[in-house]
Amino acid sequence: MPLLLGCIADDFTGATDLAGMLVKGGMRTVQVIGVPDGPPPAADAIVVALKIRTAPTAEAVAEAVSAFDWLREAGAGKFFWKYCSTFDSTDQGNIGPVADALAQRTGAAMVPFCPAFPANQRSVFQGHLFVGSRLLSESGMENHPLTPMQDADLVRVLGRQTGHGVGLVPYAVVAQGPDAIRDAFTRLSDQGRRYAICDAVSEQHLVDLGAACDRMPLVTGGSGMAMGLPPLFRARGALDAATAADALPDVSGPGAVVSGSCSRQTLFQIGAAAQRMAHFALDPLDSESPEAAAAAALAWAADKPMPVLIAASAPPDRVQAIQARLGREAAGQFIEAALAEIAAGLVARGVRRLVVAGGETSGAVVQRLGVRQLRIGPEIDPGVPWTHAAGDGTRPDLLLALKSGNFGGRDFFANALAMTE
Repeated sequence: MPLLLGCIADDFTGATDLAGMLVKGGMRTVQVIGVPDGPPPAADAIVVALKIRTAPTAEAVAEAVSAFDWLREAGAGKFFWKYCSTFDSTDQGNIGPVADALAQRTGAAMVPFCPAFPANQRSVFQGHLFVGSRLLSESGMENHPLTPMQDADLVRVLGRQTGHGVGLVPYAVVAQGPDAIRDAFTRLSDQGRRYAICDAVSEQHLVDLGAACDRMPLVTGGSGMAMGLPPLFRARGALDAATAADALPDVSGPGAVVSGSCSRQTLFQIGAAAQRMAHFALDPLDSESPEAAAAAALAWAADKPMPVLIAASAPPDRVQAIQARLGREAAGQFIEAALAEIAAGLVARGVRRLVVAGGETSGAVVQRLGVRQLRIGPEIDPGVPWTHAAGDGTRPDLLLALKSGNFGGRDFFANALAMTE
């Protein structure tokens, strides 16, 4: 099976989001955790999940380049750089610097950027990113504890991260279809622009953008931007009809939810789930160490009926208080370490179906569990599939749902677990 598409994602939930989109398009897709040491798994697409969204820029670039080199050696001819649908980053990066390195390696003269995902209320219009009807900078993301997004103008945001010219393919052009989009790319390139922010407010726009990128070696965006890629491979006769692309092995056992996301949507979901399952609120200021916090949570869970919900999620004012006491970076590290230890403890006690909310939390949990590869399965809500981690002698088979903080409906946690019962 030739590798058609090599993907690099800046966090673990984003990787499963992208992989799920490709599976929906009929591509047999495997997600690997970090850059593998050995040969690639058999798949139409491979997504390398990195934990570089908030890493120092030089480190993020080095890891992305390492992933690219492995994917190219595996035979990939087309590449996808996946970042969050809320364009999470800072003025220093890491979206632009990683794109710079990948563009140089692929020789791409024009690189499209589009984080739109209309099914999850992410749209780009006149270069501005909207979450629902609100500008990104008024959506709650301006209070993000690690990457506060206070500017919704993506041309401006990306322009601060790269030395390459950044242009716009506006709605009026995108609405005319692939040929018009290709012409716009050519015009921008002739003007000395290497990067193009692309408007998209509907799924058809994303499909047309994919078609316009048919000859581009590098595409970037949220998972929605990948919607138009499977049809390209199918039109070339390179993609077989994969009717069971999302099939996963059956895994039985108790379920649980672990959450570190502080997004508005996750807080809403926790409120709903707390009415249906036992809920433990983890507060870093109540424990002297991550290990002590994990021990307290696991002791609480010992006599509770499954599923249980253990969350370090908190509203902005509480997050600010915790960061003021511990420091922003130390607070994040505390929560990630505690929740990863809790997840490992739950698995040791028999949990086999685990839902994890939050990109950084998911990365910490997957690494703590020693998971190196995920087979992508059916979608729970737009952007969030179930995945299967095969046992390796030290760890049992697991079903994992790695949820971006902003994704999923009100009853996501309960619905996710119900799907696998």
